[in-house]
Amino acid sequence: MVLTMQQYSKKIYYMENSRKEKDLIAELLELGQKYNIHEIIPIDTADICVAPWVRLKCKFGCNKYGKSWCCPPETPTSDEMQLILKDYRKALLLCGVVRNGNFYRDNQKKRRVQVNSWKGTLALERRLFLAGYYKAFSLVSENCALCKTCTYPKECKFPKDRRPSVESCSIDIFQTLENINRQFEIAKNVTAEFNCYSIILLD
Repeated sequence: MVLTMQQYSKKIYYMENSRKEKDLIAELLELGQKYNIHEIIPIDTADICVAPWVRLKCKFGCNKYGKSWCCPPETPTSDEMQLILKDYRKALLLCGVVRNGNFYRDNQKKRRVQVNSWKGTLALERRLFLAGYYKAFSLVSENCALCKTCTYPKECKFPKDRRPSVESCSIDIFQTLENINRQFEIAKNVTAEFNCYSIILLD
């Protein structure tokens, strides 16, 4: 998601008031910084906006549609995603800061940035699972880039690491940010620094 950074600071937010969860968030933030994740914001899943128009953007405007295991039509529809969110109360919004002049290019430099972000989100999901959040599940930023060319519809080479992107699940990240009073601005220059967002569903 191409969003410029607004009032950026390395903050720690807490899921609850327990010392255990405060320590866990601090640990996640330390781990996430290795993958360019600089902020972790606990949110209520009620604040996550699901909208059919997001999938429309995937179908008409993205060359990954129907060509990836992590993109529509393989990912949940808006109706299915709303049902999934009913199984969760809390989630973590992960904010990464990226400067990538290759954003609109399909090359190795862009792929390297995508893979790093992808692996970071999964690393945090695994840590949460080991901490007792057995329902933890990642919705990653951008599309999957683990393979240079996806094997779809043949068998996926990385089934254990396969996760849908935020947008592929019809999540309106713009409205979600507004719902939590988070300011944003569309980046108008591909060389500008921008935020990318992933979500980990908790419990």
